[in-house]
Amino acid sequence: MIKTVKPKKFLGQHFLTDLKVAEDIADTLEDFKNLPVLEVGPGMGVLTQFLIKKGYDLTVVELDWDSVAYLKESYPQLNDRIIEADFLKLNLKELYKGEFCIIGNYPYNISSQIFFKVLEYKDQIPCCSGMIQKEVAERMAAAPGSKTYGILSVLMQAWYNIEYCFTVHEHVFNPPPKVKSAVIKMTRNEVKKLDCDEKLFKTVVKTAFNQRRKTMRNSLKTLLGKDCDIFSDKIFDLRPEQISVAQFIDLTNLVAPYILKE
Repeated sequence: MIKTVKPKKFLGQHFLTDLKVAEDIADTLEDFKNLPVLEVGPGMGVLTQFLIKKGYDLTVVELDWDSVAYLKESYPQLNDRIIEADFLKLNLKELYKGEFCIIGNYPYNISSQIFFKVLEYKDQIPCCSGMIQKEVAERMAAAPGSKTYGILSVLMQAWYNIEYCFTVHEHVFNPPPKVKSAVIKMTRNEVKKLDCDEKLFKTVVKTAFNQRRKTMRNSLKTLLGKDCDIFSDKIFDLRPEQISVAQFIDLTNLVAPYILKE
């Protein structure tokens, strides 16, 4: 019998020990009970047990071999629903033909990569929730004008409504992380397609925030050249943290003819 799994530093494992927090995370999917759920990084199943209890059509994906063995022994009802793999390398269209939700206590070192992968499948994922580093959660939910508003904020909020649910303190983990954590909930908005070139939108957003202290006029010179005649537009007087998602879409359309003609 496997009694416990030792957290592995190289996998960024910090196992949640507070059952109330785990149940509260499971409750974030309450509005999507009719959809299958993929749990990322279940570890020893502290969240898994509540997802099973609440009757979700659950599959879990876990990279750690010790955790996989523990899960198979502790949750036999999952049967062949335990996938031993790297979530970032999974083809989710092979797993699900229709809509599904994602949940997890995500490894902090790859949480942004996880959310960018969710974006790749945004038309299939109406809700993604779980626990991440507090600073990342704040960035994702930040509004324009905030110091934490950045690339992740704009690219996620273009497609999802982001809710910062609650903060989780260090002492409810084994081992305790050096940072506070937070639970977020991402719910797909009504946008089917951005009203601009979506690839260029990402380029404009990333270029702008890579020099976030500069005005848009200065930060976009690398894309448009230093003497572009649209720099007289007032939007170029702003810094990227002052610009909303809708304004970034307008800006993308404004610069597109000057970039795409080259």
